[in-house]
Amino acid sequence: MGKMWEGRFAKALDSQADDFNSSIHFDCRMFRQDIQGSVAHATMLAAKGIIDAGDAQAIIAELGHILADLDSGALSIDFAAEDIHMFVEAELTKRLGDVGKKLHTARSRNDQVAVDIRLYLRDEAEGILQQLQTLLDAILFQAKQHKQTIMPGYTHLQRAQPITFAHHLLAYGMMFTRDMDRIKDAVKRMNVSPLGSCALAGTTYDTDREMTAKALGFDGIALNSIDGVSDRDFCVELLSAFATVMMHLSRFSEEVILWASWEFKFIELDDSYTTGSSIMPQKKNPDIAELVRGKTGRVYGDLMAMLTVLKGLPLAYNKDMQEDKEAIFDAIDTVKQCLTVFPPMIRSMKALPENMMQAAQKGFINATDLADYLVKKGMPFRTAYKIVGQIVAYCIANHQVLEQLSLEEYRQFEPRFEQDVYEQISLQTCVEKRISAGGTGLASVEKQIAYLEQFLS
Repeated sequence: MGKMWEGRFAKALDSQADDFNSSIHFDCRMFRQDIQGSVAHATMLAAKGIIDAGDAQAIIAELGHILADLDSGALSIDFAAEDIHMFVEAELTKRLGDVGKKLHTARSRNDQVAVDIRLYLRDEAEGILQQLQTLLDAILFQAKQHKQTIMPGYTHLQRAQPITFAHHLLAYGMMFTRDMDRIKDAVKRMNVSPLGSCALAGTTYDTDREMTAKALGFDGIALNSIDGVSDRDFCVELLSAFATVMMHLSRFSEEVILWASWEFKFIELDDSYTTGSSIMPQKKNPDIAELVRGKTGRVYGDLMAMLTVLKGLPLAYNKDMQEDKEAIFDAIDTVKQCLTVFPPMIRSMKALPENMMQAAQKGFINATDLADYLVKKGMPFRTAYKIVGQIVAYCIANHQVLEQLSLEEYRQFEPRFEQDVYEQISLQTCVEKRISAGGTGLASVEKQIAYLEQFLS
């Protein structure tokens, strides 16, 4: 296939250099958006009298045929083309002759690729938002069943205070709502049309950029043509949002891996989302969660690659910017793949409340509640804190837990202890009396569930 730009050159591009320069092997996925942008452009050219209305109608009709042929498989992408833009234009010209050559009037590949990638990322972001909704549904499904399932909460991976399993899961729910908001915010800033910026300086033709922007569903136009073709901030923003999604998935995966281990045994993963060992028949490995955790680094790398490509570029367009696509495409593919398997893994996992309760009964996670008991009897918190620390040390030395100490033993440390101390330090009470907003108490957990349901609706 000849090059659209070859008129200036006396000799052909070296074949290896041509392969190195080509982007069609990865930008071919934007064929739908490229045709969508071309239809809007042709419509505008006719409306402004820049090309004949009949020619525009022929171009638009044939672009529709090309799209249909690509979708059906009747037409295959020619990977000898330099990029998807050149392939579509060459195919259009093959079918319409000189009429097809009129499509590229008043535009450049610089603004063409800039509009294509915005359209493509907008579509893909919407799909990822829907996948995150599915994940939130799975979290809510589990949370509603375990609003009163007590487990130990941790700090420093040490048992800290009693919480409910629902409360813990809902923390991830809140993270993913923020992820969805970040993606929506990035799409909002991305949703301006660079079409009509041309190579960098605009065009001498009397075009209507607002018309094409509206036709393509953009909120407006890029106000500076140089910025229009050189801006890839939206790729950085989306990659950052995707990296944060993966970070949250990775943290969640780490806990799933811990919870599924024999050392914790808080959950049982469904067989559909685990694998076995080739030599150890007893093994049930959380490979899906481990892979999600591992793939997080891949998306981080995509973000760093994008930032590095852009950091030293002068304005306007440079060929370096061709590197934007492989990074953002890889991140999209990775996030989508992870969000395909993660929600059903969470929905199908089985919680083991008895094991959670047994773990909660150890580790003195009601020690803060014991200190609060003394505070309510009139003692300063720091004094109560010290006394409870001494009681915990006594329990450890005597192989007991707080619930097992006799009232006489309690009174050796402080005479204000009464029989009601046992009710106050029961794990159920410790959870129920945490009435502060956002806490692990039942009323708060139900409000959190209602918030996430409202968010999804």
